[in-house]
Amino acid sequence: MSDETPNPLRQFIIDAHFNLAGVQDTLELHPEWLDVEYDWGEGNGTETPLGAAAHVGNAAIARYLLNEGAAITPAAAAMLGDRAALDALIDLDPDNANANGAHGIPLLAHAVFSGSADLLDHLVSRGMRLDGVSSGLLNAVSAGQVETACWALAHGADPTAKNYQGRTAAEIARESGHPELIELLG
Repeated sequence: MSDETPNPLRQFIIDAHFNLAGVQDTLELHPEWLDVEYDWGEGNGTETPLGAAAHVGNAAIARYLLNEGAAITPAAAAMLGDRAALDALIDLDPDNANANGAHGIPLLAHAVFSGSADLLDHLVSRGMRLDGVSSGLLNAVSAGQVETACWALAHGADPTAKNYQGRTAAEIARESGHPELIELLG
């Protein structure tokens, strides 16, 4: 039995990755947590609810948070494929073309969730570096995004790179049973 008291803020940020109902319930009780930053400690950085949704490609939670008034970020706009918001953010500050999201995850790794190679090309034309192209490949494959997976490979992604669970893009493709991605990655 644990002596630790559950941390509701920590749980809220965990929910913001995958549990829309949990996010909705918590924000009803704690609307002041909409843009809260949770510090994961041990060098893992801080993360907002929107940052959590963005780095796992959860568009439903991201849209809900934005509709509730969360401040748009480059990472969230990239994940959602919102070119107008990205252009506005980059026009405001050109460094936003290389803004990292939660846990220091590069913008490119968020943008592949959009499914749009055109958006990725546009971001490169606006100054986005290819930092995170291998992470981008892993994200694209985990989300079943063939177009952005192809783009990542064409732009130097390492197909043998492993995600945080130690799985390669090919392993993720086989586990998901996505035929186009299995063929692409072997």
